[in-house]
Amino acid sequence: MNTIITRTCVVLISFLSILLSGCTEEKSIKAAVVSARKEASKIGVEIMKKGGSAFDAMIATDLALTVCYPNAGNISGGGFLVYRTADGKTGSLDYREKAPIASSRDMYLDKNGNIVPDKSTLGGLAIGVPGTVAGLEAIHKKFGTLPWKDLVQPAINLALNGYIVTEKQELSFAEKKQDFIKINGENTFYAQNFRANDTVKNLALANTLKLIAKHGKTGFYEGTIANDLVERVQEIGGIITHQDLLSYEPVWRDPINFQYKDLNIYSMAPPSSGGICLGQIMKMIEPYNVGDYKHNSMEAIQIIVEAERRSYADRSLYLGDPDFVKIPQNELLQEKYLNDRMKSFTFERASKSTDILPGTISWEESEETTHYSIIDPMGNAIAVTTTLNGSYGSKVFVEKGGYFLNNEMDDFSSKPGFPNMFGLVGGKANAISPQKRMLSAMTPTIIEKNNKLYMIVGTPGGSTIITSVLQTILNVYEYDMNIKTAVAAPRFHHQWLPDIITFEPNKFNRNLFDSLQKKGYDIKEEYNRIIGRVDAIKVSDKGIISTGADPRGDDEASLLY
Repeated sequence: MNTIITRTCVVLISFLSILLSGCTEEKSIKAAVVSARKEASKIGVEIMKKGGSAFDAMIATDLALTVCYPNAGNISGGGFLVYRTADGKTGSLDYREKAPIASSRDMYLDKNGNIVPDKSTLGGLAIGVPGTVAGLEAIHKKFGTLPWKDLVQPAINLALNGYIVTEKQELSFAEKKQDFIKINGENTFYAQNFRANDTVKNLALANTLKLIAKHGKTGFYEGTIANDLVERVQEIGGIITHQDLLSYEPVWRDPINFQYKDLNIYSMAPPSSGGICLGQIMKMIEPYNVGDYKHNSMEAIQIIVEAERRSYADRSLYLGDPDFVKIPQNELLQEKYLNDRMKSFTFERASKSTDILPGTISWEESEETTHYSIIDPMGNAIAVTTTLNGSYGSKVFVEKGGYFLNNEMDDFSSKPGFPNMFGLVGGKANAISPQKRMLSAMTPTIIEKNNKLYMIVGTPGGSTIITSVLQTILNVYEYDMNIKTAVAAPRFHHQWLPDIITFEPNKFNRNLFDSLQKKGYDIKEEYNRIIGRVDAIKVSDKGIISTGADPRGDDEASLLY
């Protein structure tokens, strides 16, 4: 009897201990990294354990993703950083790729003016001038605290020791294997039959990273790495030269800043369309108090879709590289303009995208990605979205260097009025021009509430990036979801053209579809499509940190207690 009582007490004590740890664990979180792979998130946290800041962790995390998440992690793509320092200062860095000097407006058109299939997505001509390494070095020079080589070394170790293939990764490799072989030959590194739980060691990439560790930006844009990159690009028909690499520079820009009720939101400015489109949509839906309607109800979906439709229409006409075209940024976010855009909306029937043209304003002359969110013990916050564009970019692999090259040139408007690989329609503002940055949908975002850090959020997903970020914010703010639930909740998407609401499969009620169709909405469930893979961090008004890693991928949070 005494034994039973003792065991019962032990069990009860253990149970209480688990409960108490569960209650206090979240409160004790000092820092976090949420990314597409646990290896990268862990490396970022380890850097902070050594006294590094969120900016140091960002560099280490980014390079780790290059190794273990090769379909989007990169040293040969580009991206955007939005930050908020512990003292409330905000800013952003544009290290988006550029068009090569030898590029031209009609380079993807045949003699009849028609787009040549795959020319902007596969092979040498699809590749833009990479910005990632230059961007990482710029961040380190401005904010870094630990030595550069110490931030690169974990990625070197990961490449030497190897990463474990996940089940999702096995499927990804298998799906693209024939493209890898078509572009690079049967002996290319990723033509191997990698299976789940295999260990992948990339010695060539380790050697590349060693040169970057030793020489920084110079080690990538000059010398051996640059020679191998240019040689590989040109042998497969591309036009990038040494001059392209030498002339690349990232740009510090002011983020887009707007208010939604009592939220103060910072997101990426052009050449990303993310910040402006997110601001437009949120300000268009604000008067409708979408939170008064049930989550993912017909009415809530209508309001959001109609705002998305109008914003993406504006995107097609006005947005591009601000260094090449003047963008009416303030005008596009004006309350009166946006209210006027929604005047044609009615709950009774769907608007038609053919009737929704870009708005008229007065002004003087305008899918495969990865996101990670970081907060450090000091309270510095970082949202980073980086990409090769398509999965594994152009599929061009630099064997000597161990990495894939991007296909960012497809993000330009190859022909104004015609869609890119994500179905996004662009105009003259996003036409190809030498050394111009292509338009993006990347939307790394940081949110304040009551002058305090509230959320860090972003996602991959091509054209669905903006709408996935939007819905995650609304889920937390309007529907009072915790961050994990908000990230995992079913999503939908509309982008003006094609005039279709895309829903994640098997997550919405058929009666909802019937009701929307009766009002004139075209419905589609994409059975092979994931709408976003959001990685987010929330900070409560009491300073309690919580994380949301999207269950749609292998995403994972790593925490510092």
